[in-house]
Amino acid sequence: MKNLIKILFIFLFCSVFKAQQTDVSVIKYEDLEKRIQQEKDKLLVVNFWSTTCGPCVKELPYFMEENSKYSDNQEFKMILVSLDRLADKERVLKFIKNKNLTAEVLLLDDIKRMNTWILRFDKDWDGNIPVTLFYKNGTKLHFNDGEMSKEELEKTIKENLQ
Repeated sequence: MKNLIKILFIFLFCSVFKAQQTDVSVIKYEDLEKRIQQEKDKLLVVNFWSTTCGPCVKELPYFMEENSKYSDNQEFKMILVSLDRLADKERVLKFIKNKNLTAEVLLLDDIKRMNTWILRFDKDWDGNIPVTLFYKNGTKLHFNDGEMSKEELEKTIKENLQ
């Protein structure tokens, strides 16, 4: 019985803490583009944000709520793309822990080419954040420029997850 309780405790501990990242992958635009193309048969929600962006931080709890809601759904994936500077990687890691971010976080270290890759995501994106894109099979379904309300996010996910 003691061993069963220990195993149960270890399982619960791992379940609770497995969702939070302990490191952040640093990527270039091309790496992110490949990731988007690789997520076949999934609704992929890609949110561009920064730890210093007020509207970004404000909307993140809605994203975490939706990520949690669909965590067992094999047709759903969320990626949070931090546009913080590479020098601020430790701040991003602390932010992930403090805000209990459960979606995968990537640090896009490609500021010098920003004017090139921004337009490749959407011709109407002026570079401001937050921005959220919704993809399925590598095809963009929806572009949201600016902060999303909880209702907008829920609705967009439901409409595109079918």
